[in-house]
Amino acid sequence: MEGVSVRKIKKICVFCGANSGKDVAFVNAAFHLGEVLGKRKIDLVYGGGKLGLMGCVSTAVAQHERQVLGIIPSAFTINNLVGETCGKEIKVATMQERLVMMMELSDAFIALPGGFGTLEELFQMISWAQLNIHNKPIGVLNINGFFNGLLSFVDHAVKQEFITPRARKILISATTADELVDKLQAFRFEPDPALFKLKWSPSSSQKEKLDLTLRL
Repeated sequence: MEGVSVRKIKKICVFCGANSGKDVAFVNAAFHLGEVLGKRKIDLVYGGGKLGLMGCVSTAVAQHERQVLGIIPSAFTINNLVGETCGKEIKVATMQERLVMMMELSDAFIALPGGFGTLEELFQMISWAQLNIHNKPIGVLNINGFFNGLLSFVDHAVKQEFITPRARKILISATTADELVDKLQAFRFEPDPALFKLKWSPSSSQKEKLDLTLRL
């Protein structure tokens, strides 16, 4: 990465399935991602518990003696529904509170294969980046083409002018963990000039006017 300034990433939040998936490659890739984070001295933020790919990546990070933080809604801890979190655990009341805390405590975000919950978390972070709520890099680890259809859909939405080319750059993808972390470190945020003016402080009493032709 000679000649490219590198973003300092100390904590990465990983979104992924509480299931292991059909292909053993998903499990292997989750363990390998955890190993890569550990070797690069990057701590993990995740959704807590030890199920599925979530358990794989958190176990691997912990085995490399890096900090693991699970942020989990209290409802999931009843009757040990998701298993014991590998590392420190913070309980929250709602799913939205969980996601906000993940955003605040992380320097970057990675999505592994998963279901509706994983996709919700991924696109919420992308949307918040587009709206200039944060400027942290976001990527998907495209294991065995798992995200090919999703990436094609996003490109289709760009062609249909529902997503701007500038906003499309928010979503990074790679097929290996090392490549993806390198891309996250090299990411440079390019906010929309109009959306950059938005003020999200709770004390802000004045809303910025937006051009209604913006494709949000």
